[in-house]
Amino acid sequence: MVLPFRRKDKDKERISSDVDEDINALLDADSSQDSKTSEILPEPTNDEERLHAISDMVIQTCMDIRRGENVLIVCDPTTTEIGQSLHIATQKRSDRVLLIVMPKSRHHGEEPPSPVAALMRQQQVVIAATKYSLTHTKAIRQALRDGARVATMPGMTFELYTEGGMTADFQDVKRRISNIGNLLRRRRIINVKSDSGTDVTFEVNWREWKLDDNGICNRPRMLTNLPAGKAFTLPKEGTMNGTVVIDGSWDSTLIDEPIEFIVEDGTVVDVKGGSLAATIRQSYGEVAKKLKAKDRESVWTVAEFGFGMNPSARLVGNVLEDEKRMGSCYFSIGDNSGLGGSSNAGIHISGVLAEPSVWLDDTCLIETGTFLPDND
Repeated sequence: MVLPFRRKDKDKERISSDVDEDINALLDADSSQDSKTSEILPEPTNDEERLHAISDMVIQTCMDIRRGENVLIVCDPTTTEIGQSLHIATQKRSDRVLLIVMPKSRHHGEEPPSPVAALMRQQQVVIAATKYSLTHTKAIRQALRDGARVATMPGMTFELYTEGGMTADFQDVKRRISNIGNLLRRRRIINVKSDSGTDVTFEVNWREWKLDDNGICNRPRMLTNLPAGKAFTLPKEGTMNGTVVIDGSWDSTLIDEPIEFIVEDGTVVDVKGGSLAATIRQSYGEVAKKLKAKDRESVWTVAEFGFGMNPSARLVGNVLEDEKRMGSCYFSIGDNSGLGGSSNAGIHISGVLAEPSVWLDDTCLIETGTFLPDND
């Protein structure tokens, strides 16, 4: 296995020697495991063929790996099967590929170990299939600044990987998202309502809509989730007021009892809704305790709003796919620094509304879970 080369950057210092030693240890362990792979691989099965077919699609269509590119695949103990499949698929395109199994994070947005973060900075392509999301970490942001293109797959399981949203035609998803751009132009006020009790209004900068989460990640500094298929933006800080009722899913949990977030001036001031609401308050409270007193409230920032654009995605109890489902929308709470906001909270979790109505100024985009542009 070839160690990916280091980018030359006259303006940045070289990675310190202690991190180099950690990287070498990881490489030695990975190489040792790699030499045994051919001896332990099971006989091909239908499930395995599906797994490898999706991995081939990710490498060839989504990431468009070129010969000789430096590729880092990051997984954790919950996603090793997917990581290994991606490694096999990548080797068909490039021999400069490294698979790293990092410890499972404790929550979304937690930074990866420093050797993994250092390796990310040396790559042209980073693919992270992990239990908890690395999307909104400093490590990913730095890799992007250094020129990598990145795909993250938080919460990925075998079923999610081989069914539903991952089976979409991502060229078609890209076309759908591109076409929605004209509808978003010059529209500033968003109002979201639902039969469950959501009624919230906020402002956006229409120029800041992110329309590149389409599954095609083939140029430097591009970032996508897989399965892809959403349009999203940063709610203008301090402008959101009202009630958001999450009735589809929260993180990796299908909702039995809706969760009610009371929002004032862009910050959640109360969470209601039984045992799950209590768990949310506890999780965010624990993260807040680690921050400086003046920054603790930032964990409750409404950090992101978006709506699904993937016609193959389903509501399955995993936000990775749920927020891409056509006709749904979602709100994320916590860190918005990746979108240019001021909350650097280190936690970022999303909740999905199953059948919302979404208005952009005086134009209805989604009506009770039906995506209206599809009916034009």
